[in-house]
Amino acid sequence: MEVFRRLYAAQRRRIARKLQNPRIEQITFKTLRHFKATTEYHRTKDILHVMQLLGHKNIRNTLVYTHLVSFEGDEYTCKTARNVDEASALVESGFDYVSEIDDIQLFRKRK
Repeated sequence: MEVFRRLYAAQRRRIARKLQNPRIEQITFKTLRHFKATTEYHRTKDILHVMQLLGHKNIRNTLVYTHLVSFEGDEYTCKTARNVDEASALVESGFDYVSEIDDIQLFRKRK
């Protein structure tokens, strides 16, 4: 594992010099893991999924990643379905069922 860490550090230094951005040298394996967990939680809103992805046994360890996500400004595409065929097509294309108003089903998908 130490070999990988040294190789990663050397590559990171080269990239930081090439791009003239010293902040790149602050990026660690843990930073990348934290980024993946945060974005996965933001994408799925499923803390148990993130817990399993990270291999945590205690949910408290996983909850560290949720406070970094800002849910303000989430944008959705909204669609309606009047019958089962339309609803099936929306679900197959990634839309989530939200509710039903006057026999019209409402679906949304994050942009």
